[in-house]
Order: sequence, then C-alpha cells, then structure tokens
Amino acid sequence: MQFRMQEMMAKGLKSTIQEDLDVSGLFKGRIDVIRTSPLHVSLEVVGHDGFITADGELSADLELACSRCLEPTKGHNTVIPFFEQFKPASKGDAEDGTGEDEDSDFVEIEGDKLDLKPFVEEALQLFMPFAPLCDDKCKGLCQTCGQNLNERTCGCNNERIDPRFDSLKDLFKD
Repeated sequence: MQFRMQEMMAKGLKSTIQEDLDVSGLFKGRIDVIRTSPLHVSLEVVGHDGFITADGELSADLELACSRCLEPTKGHNTVIPFFEQFKPASKGDAEDGTGEDEDSDFVEIEGDKLDLKPFVEEALQLFMPFAPLCDDKCKGLCQTCGQNLNERTCGCNNERIDPRFDSLKDLFKD
C-alpha cells in the first residue's frame, strides 16, 4: 500500500487496493478484544493535480468483550468508511503558517512515498466502540460478588445510602 506521490499526481494515476492486513498486533495486550479477523481493505487511490485521494471502506470481524458483563458481543462484522486526501508537505506553509485553514482537509506527507497502512490502522482503532455492549439491556456484573446479573440475580444488598443521610434511615422504623 505504498505509492510514489509525484508520479501519481503528475500522471493522474488510479489504483485499486484489495488487500487483507493482519491487525492482531494492534490489539496485543488489550483484554477487551477477544478475537479479530484480518482487516479487509478496499480502496481506490487516485492522483489529482497537487493531491491524492484514497476512498473506500475497511471491514473486519471483531469480537469484543461487553463493557458491563465481559461476555462476547454479538454482531461482529464492522464496516468502516474511509476517505483521506494527501498532499506533499510544503516548507512555506510550515514556516509562515499560511494556508492552514484552506488545506485543513489534507494530510501533509513528508517525502515522496505515501504509505497508507498507518492511516488504515488508525481508522480501525478510532472506529472501535468505546463501550461495546452484548445487548442494550445488559445488566452487567454485581458490584459485590461479581455474579453476571443477566444469568441470575444474587442476594447482595447493593443499596447505596448517602453517608450524610445515614442517621435518618432508622427514623421511620417502629
């Protein structure tokens, strides 16, 4: 997934990428990611006059741990839209700060080599859900004994009383 920017922009080249990337290394050490398939990259890279666009989608089969009960989530196939615009870094913009507002949609690339792999991996990581759920009605785990409350209820008393009102709890007892 590497391209020579000057050649693509000068000739207006078009390239299609259909590739599978092993992304298991991205999630090494993360206990919330149970299993991941290779990331399927389907992109069309087009050279224009002065910039390059990469447009398409990424898809992967992710199995994540529920953020409430730690059970595997359902509906694992994830499709991520991908669109980026790249341009060569210009020294004039970096020195005087001009042109930042008009070109804010472009990613500036140092040198002539454009490697899309880091941008694709970043898109996958940004698309990961913050708190995946196995079900919208997931009850989670008991705070006291750790029982999965979706399977059965426990006998723990999880009633929390504000310590400032603790002395009032016995006021209406007979």
